Order: sequence, then structure tokens, then C-alpha cells
Amino acid sequence: MNTARIFLFCFVGGLLLAACSDRPDNPQQSSDLPAIYPDYTEVTIPVGIAPLNFNMKGDCERMDVVVKGADGSEVQANGEYADFDEDDWHALLEKNKGKDLTVTVCAKNDGQWTQYKAFAIHVSPYALDEWGLTYRRIAPGYEVFSHMGLYQRDLSTFDEYEIIDNTRIPGQCVNCHSSNRTDPSRFVFHVRGDHGATMIQQDGKREWLKAKSDLLGGSMVYPYWHPSGKYCAFSTNQTRQGFHVVHDERIEVFDLSSDVFVYNPSTHEMITDSLLMTPDWSENTPVFSPDGKTLYYMTCKQQEYPAHYKDEKYNLCKISFDPETGTYGDHVDTLFNAVKMGKSLTWPRPSYDGKYILFTLMDYGYFSVWHKESEQWLLDLATGEARPIDEINSPDADSFHNWNVNSHWVVFTSRRENGLYTQLFLTSVDEQGRFTKPFLLPQRNPKEYYSETLYSFNTPDFTKTKVEFDSRSAAREILSDERVETKGR
Repeated sequence: MNTARIFLFCFVGGLLLAACSDRPDNPQQSSDLPAIYPDYTEVTIPVGIAPLNFNMKGDCERMDVVVKGADGSEVQANGEYADFDEDDWHALLEKNKGKDLTVTVCAKNDGQWTQYKAFAIHVSPYALDEWGLTYRRIAPGYEVFSHMGLYQRDLSTFDEYEIIDNTRIPGQCVNCHSSNRTDPSRFVFHVRGDHGATMIQQDGKREWLKAKSDLLGGSMVYPYWHPSGKYCAFSTNQTRQGFHVVHDERIEVFDLSSDVFVYNPSTHEMITDSLLMTPDWSENTPVFSPDGKTLYYMTCKQQEYPAHYKDEKYNLCKISFDPETGTYGDHVDTLFNAVKMGKSLTWPRPSYDGKYILFTLMDYGYFSVWHKESEQWLLDLATGEARPIDEINSPDADSFHNWNVNSHWVVFTSRRENGLYTQLFLTSVDEQGRFTKPFLLPQRNPKEYYSETLYSFNTPDFTKTKVEFDSRSAAREILSDERVETKGR
């Protein structure tokens, strides 16, 4: 090696060493907590979650962050933002399950390091028991079926994968996806547009159901699987949207009509009943109980729309269901009377352990994403008591939600960060039904990601494994218009 090359090698090596050695030296001490984004102070996280990388909210030349476990192990990040090594992070969490991590943040500005007050991150004793999340990404406004898609995210990393994107099927909208108790071997979603259909995939085999029939008033939407996998409940809705001209309100969504029914994929039968398809009431968003013997849904007195849109208020009801015969009970019970409170209930979701129903409460309507006042509530099925979940609610719209399979984790959507874009938050639930401080879905570089992503996340759900779906062949099938006919029973 000649002298010039040796000099260049030493020079570059020296620069790298200098960069790597830019560590806090006698930093100023601050009694304040660091202003970090996202706010991960005092959150509770599961073992296996992706690193909780974060940025300083304000200007910052460099950060040095040490996360120390109760067992003495630690990870360190040094750079423009806190970017932790994935393997080291996972090892730290595994060693400290059920214990606390102590996070010490130093930030450098104008050549001076400042060390802030340390804070804790709690590692939950409750396992996540899920591979990841599924969700739709869509622009946060009224749509003419612009760019959108269904995606899935590995929760242990930052990797995101397409399920289906509507660039493969221009002019179509993909929505209303659901799997059976987070198991995507049974998976369903709806396609709206000129080639509308409801897709049901079971163990890798797909069927595209005709979007509408003479029996239904609208399309097959808002699906929810029976725990046996033998049935899937749907709502059929004639949905419309209107536009506000008042400050801080944008869009209102309402249904000219809606009914509830259960579908049997093996026979292609829609199991209907006059109790669930009443002319003067709108039945909506059905979900099964964990034992499969009860069908919950919400119902509203039909109004004259759009004139009386503020009178659209839903209660939570239930009817028994016999999975052996595929028949309903002979009466309907009101489980939670939101109308008596002057409110409207939407998106009921039973916990898989049978203890609770999580729902959203708002002033009127059911499209809570557009309602700033919407908040999360919890109904205790043993006592019949319901309460607002103050520990996770915010001043902005807290909307759609789902449970993980062991009923100790919830994912929900919220606009708390900026009032416009709906983002995903996770929270833990203990044996007494108490929720922990929610944390924003981790990203590699959070400030960069969330400032540059011009899409809202909605209809999130957990998924036990990666969803196996051939989007290319599915796009061809959608555009072919070959559909399976359904029949009534």
C-alpha cells in the first residue's frame, strides 16, 4: 500500500472514530424530562416489540441514549436520533420481562451536551402473542378512490408488506378487512367500485362474492368471523356522505338503510331474520361473542337524511345464535343504551376472553373518525357497568379498535398527534380492566416517517401470522367480474 493510500485510510478512519466517539463529556444536568417524539415516557410495552426509536422534538445536533434494564444489561444509541439495534433491543426486553427499563437521554446543541431526567419504560408481563398488525392506509379526506391499500406490519421490526394496493385495481376501494380471531387463514375484505365484490379466503382458497343481491339493501361490509370459522357476520349498508360548512367539522357519513345477517361460506347462504332486517331501524356492525352463541350489533332509529343526521344515535343490542343450526333467537335485548345518554355507540368489539366489550361513544352517527369528541369506552359484561377509558382517551378523535388474541393488548386509531391524520396506538390491559398509557406504533425514524407519510391508518387489527395473499392474481380476479352468487335462507 503506497503512502497516499495509507494516509487516506488513516484520515477516513480518524473521521469515523471521531464521529463514533462523540459522547457526552461532563454534560449539563437538567431536572426536566426530555422533550421526545413520540412520547414514550412511562409507557408499557410487550416483549418482542420493535425498538422504540425516538427523536428530540426541537433542534438537536446529536443524541446519546442509554436504556438500562433492571438486570443491569443495557443498549445504547448515539446519532441524530435514538436508533437502537434490533437484536440488542429484543435481548434487553426478553431479560427484563415484567420489569422496568431506565432511559437516560443526552442531547447536544451548540456544542454543549445536556443530560435530562431519566424516565422509565415498563416491560409488560403479558405476551403480545401476535406477529403483527393489518390496517388500511388512506388519504385523510373524502375519497374518489385515490391511492389506498391494505397492508401488514411485522411488530418485531419496521417491515411493512402490501396485502393489496389499489394501484393494481385503479378506481377501486379496498376496505373492511377481517380475520378470524387474528388468524388470517380465514380472511375477508370488500372491494367497492365498478368491479365491487366481497373476497373470502379460507386456507389459501379465494372466492369473490357478488357485491349485491336482490335480498340485500347494499353491499356485504363490516365483516366479523364466527370463532368456529363456519360463519361470517356482515352488515349491508347504503352509505352516503355529506360535507359540513361549520368550523372544525368536515364530513358526515350516514346510512340510508342497513341490516345485519350471517353468511355461511360453505353453502353460500345468507342467514337472514326479520328481527335483524327491520324497516324502521338500521342494524349495523355485527360481531360474535367469543363462544359464538351471541351476535352483538348496534341499532339506530331510521332518520330522514341528511336533514336529521344529528338524530342518528345507536344503541348496543344482542341476539342469541345457535351455531349448530345456524339460527337466531326469538328476541333482541338492548345491552347498552347510549341514546338515553344523548349519545351514539359504534364499533363494538368483544374481548376474546369474554370479559368486556370495547366500543366508541360519540355525540351522533357512527363514523367516529370524523368526530373530535369520540372516545373509547369499556363495558364489563359481568357487572353490566360501562366507563370511559380515561387512561387512553385524548381531546381528539379516538376511534376504531381491536383486541389481540389473549385480550391483554388493544390497538386503536387516534388523531391526537395532529388532529388530521389517524395513527395507530397500542395499550395494555390488566386483569382488572385497567389500561396503560398508549404508545404510537414504532417507526425507524419516527419524526421523518410521520411527517412524510400523507396517509391515515384505519381499521387496524392484530394478525397471528403474516397474511399470505397473492395480490397480482387477486387483481386479475377482481377485474374479471367473475363472481359467486349468494342465496338467502
